[in-house]
Amino acid sequence: MGPALPCQISSIVKPMTSTSVLQGVSAGTGLKPEHAHDIFAHDRRVDFFEIHAENYMGAGGPPHHLLRKIREDYPVSIHGVGLSIGGSDPLDREHLARLKALIARYEPSVFSEHLAWSSHNGVFMNDLLPLPYNIETLARVAEHIHQVQDTLGTRMLLENPSTYVAFAHSDMSETDFLREIAERTGCGLLLDVNNVYVSATNQGVIPDDYIDVFPMEFVGEIHLGGFSEDADDFGARLLIDSHGAETADAVWDLYRYTLGRSGPIPTLIEWDNNVPEFDAVAAQAARARAVLAVEARRRNRSFAA
Repeated sequence: MGPALPCQISSIVKPMTSTSVLQGVSAGTGLKPEHAHDIFAHDRRVDFFEIHAENYMGAGGPPHHLLRKIREDYPVSIHGVGLSIGGSDPLDREHLARLKALIARYEPSVFSEHLAWSSHNGVFMNDLLPLPYNIETLARVAEHIHQVQDTLGTRMLLENPSTYVAFAHSDMSETDFLREIAERTGCGLLLDVNNVYVSATNQGVIPDDYIDVFPMEFVGEIHLGGFSEDADDFGARLLIDSHGAETADAVWDLYRYTLGRSGPIPTLIEWDNNVPEFDAVAAQAARARAVLAVEARRRNRSFAA
């Protein structure tokens, strides 16, 4: 692959049409079938939609009927959850082939996956599991990303995980690991701000400190979402990346802090469980768009001065 590219959403195989490109000041949400009527019955309220790739790997049926209609008017982001990029097993070539066909069919603005593993010895575990950050895993993840990008013919974004413990076998920080991966493979990064807040809280570190050293030059998309709260065996606060509630005020604050470093970047609201009416999700997207617009105006004033 070529050298790492600057941030903003990357192009994919074919030239982008007007419904393929995401601007910096744009906010989207996940596409939910139960929202279809409200999406088409009202004026445009979000700028783009994200789908989970694995939900659209069939040949046809209602999911594709809805997605075709959406794609006529909106850019689409495809987010994968099943490649097991960090796993020790070889990547599933059949899964990659289906993914390639899906990307060719809908020409998304971006494809992203997780820095995680979910399969081992042919057994798929329905979860996104963390991995230690060391030379061995760095080489494996880089090799897998090269294979994905070569197969799909597109630059992918890699998402920072939500974590609950730190590995004793890690010999580099998560941000250093992500930077090295991006530099080695030319991939971009997806910065999930909610994941940063969840992980920092669970591990007793300051989330702003993580943002301060994150390699923003590679970021092509930001995610926001909700978490649920529990306590560990010692009574300490434990956050779960549940995607089942609106984005917390503390995460909005961290988002503003992040944009102060990065500038406006297309932002997605994730709400995958306890999904409310579309009005509630669209309101979260509108809030993100407003924050993006404020940052864009601030930067324009600074540039003019």
